[in-house]
Amino acid sequence: MEPITHPGFAPPQLPPPRPPMQSPDGRWLLTNDELTLEGHSYSLLELEQVSVQPVRWLLWIMVGGLVLGGFTLAFLQNWIRTPTAMLGMGIGALLLAWGRRGAIRIRLHRLGREEAHHALGGELQTWQPLASETNVRIYLRHQRAAAEAMALLAAEQAAAAAEAAEFGPDADASPSIPTS
Repeated sequence: MEPITHPGFAPPQLPPPRPPMQSPDGRWLLTNDELTLEGHSYSLLELEQVSVQPVRWLLWIMVGGLVLGGFTLAFLQNWIRTPTAMLGMGIGALLLAWGRRGAIRIRLHRLGREEAHHALGGELQTWQPLASETNVRIYLRHQRAAAEAMALLAAEQAAAAAEAAEFGPDADASPSIPTS
């Protein structure tokens, strides 16, 4: 992003830049101006907030529960023998555990646009500190942009006031048209 230039414009005092943060697997990279998530880059000015939540794979949980319950019921009714029942119940338990594992949904709330979603693996505790730091940096970036805009506006108003004082109050008056 280009720095703003205007005569009489002095950029506001900014806090020192924070060091870049990166997830252990490198899929989340955060700088002071940009968030890169799985190769997609987002400017912090276009983001409003980042939220992280765990998502369970409901289909796998339902299939695992159905397989586990079905083989247990079949075993208890003496429809199948023990080795077959143990194999079926083991597969059902594995499907249940797989669905319980789930994923982590990253939701990027973008200003004036629809939300962007990313799914990442791993534990929720890995992604929560990155999300909270991203929200802090989004706030700081918006505050910095607002301070720059206010300083630029003040510089433009000061330049307009100096120009008006130089030419006097009659400089804006339009020439009078003689009437006949």
